[in-house]
Amino acid sequence: MAATRVLRVLRHVERGLRCMSTAISSAPGSLSAALNIHEHGVERNTIRLGKSPRVCQTAEEALEPYLKSDGMVFIHAGAATPQPLMQGMINVAKAQKLRNLRTIHMHLEGPGPIPVDDPEAAQCIRPLPTFVGANLRQQVMTGDAEAIPIHLRDLPLLFRRRLVCPDVALLHVSPPDAHGFCTLGTSVDWARGAAEHAKALVALVNQQMPRVHGDGIIHFSQFDAVLHHDGPLWIHKTKELTPEEIRIGQHIAELVPDGATLQMGIGSVPDAALSQLTNHKNLGIHTEMFSDGVLPLIESGVINNSCKSTYRGRTISAFISGSQKLYDFVNDNLSVNLKDVAYTNNVEVIASQQSMIGINSCIEMDLTGQAASSTIGARIYSGFGGQVDFLTGASACANGKGILAFPSRTHKGVPRIVPHLKEAAGVVTTRAQIQYVVTENGSANLFGPGRLGKTRQRPLQESLPMSSRRCRALASSLTAKSK
Repeated sequence: MAATRVLRVLRHVERGLRCMSTAISSAPGSLSAALNIHEHGVERNTIRLGKSPRVCQTAEEALEPYLKSDGMVFIHAGAATPQPLMQGMINVAKAQKLRNLRTIHMHLEGPGPIPVDDPEAAQCIRPLPTFVGANLRQQVMTGDAEAIPIHLRDLPLLFRRRLVCPDVALLHVSPPDAHGFCTLGTSVDWARGAAEHAKALVALVNQQMPRVHGDGIIHFSQFDAVLHHDGPLWIHKTKELTPEEIRIGQHIAELVPDGATLQMGIGSVPDAALSQLTNHKNLGIHTEMFSDGVLPLIESGVINNSCKSTYRGRTISAFISGSQKLYDFVNDNLSVNLKDVAYTNNVEVIASQQSMIGINSCIEMDLTGQAASSTIGARIYSGFGGQVDFLTGASACANGKGILAFPSRTHKGVPRIVPHLKEAAGVVTTRAQIQYVVTENGSANLFGPGRLGKTRQRPLQESLPMSSRRCRALASSLTAKSK
């Protein structure tokens, strides 16, 4: 009897430990969650025996069986935005007078799912962007679209927790190789998670989509319908750097040691920082996205990924966007891997890197250091992205630095470091998460007691109270003269 009770108790303990282990391993920020993100989905890089997709002549033919009122459509985003499929979706929705056909996606390039000049489309389709681009900002403000505030690392959790269950995923893929395997091309991010959880997959198979190594492998037999296409990808045009942006790049370069691992986004500030790193050595890339700015440094050997803690010798990202030169560079390039965003933006993975340097930007910052990065007042401008993911991970990394860099004034001369944020502005990065702030006037380390780093302004007195030092460190950037 006693032995039986002991066995029962041991079984209960074993079950409890098993449940605890599962709970810990599936926690959103855990490394196990990043590595096991696909455990509840359909594995798409295997052959679906006896199955082959419908080869369609039009996007409408490919999509019609899967679109319905109150349905959910995932759309591949960024440079991989499948414009022909999206236009076909709009046509079917209007022809069938669908209602509340929801679309979920990151930043889309080109015309969006409800163009401003197409009110009929707005009656049929309701976009739910997790990152708002120029083609949906007005629609979000008028209530025709609804932005989802979410960190980039958490996007795949929408599928895992069954909060989003796409009826169909619209994907933009490279042509199949000799073995029938396609890739998600320029954008793996959370598109792999969508492919594994969507009920149906419709692919735009583009001869000009680069074949990119990493997590984005899908066998041709996994698609339910395909539309063959031969057209260029969206091109991101770079702008000439301003003197202020060049100075920002110089200040950032002073904070980057040799052998560091870099994260950067797209735009003038990241390009300015990269342009000033030509004398550095043995830099690496672990980022959520990159663009053309890294190419000169890779070609010159400054970026060789030789000191990275993980994936040594490889450039790791979740998606890319840039010029045709960039797309040609990543095509079938074994040194570039595009990974699921649950891995690239996992805080533990970021913190494990060698001297992780996270370079991000914001729209506005107040004197306490909190930053509005996704809104201008009440107007939603973009999204959370991976800013907090990398600022948190870089700050936790040994010898790491989380950097927010931006010009101290807008192109109209309006200060971007202000006593308080605009009314209704959404804070993305809190004052407790801020580490380094960089403008054209210098850099300030606001971590903890608000220690001021080297700046071009006069040094602050260490005897100042913490809050005063933080405010004065930021306020120094306000001395920039407007043009």
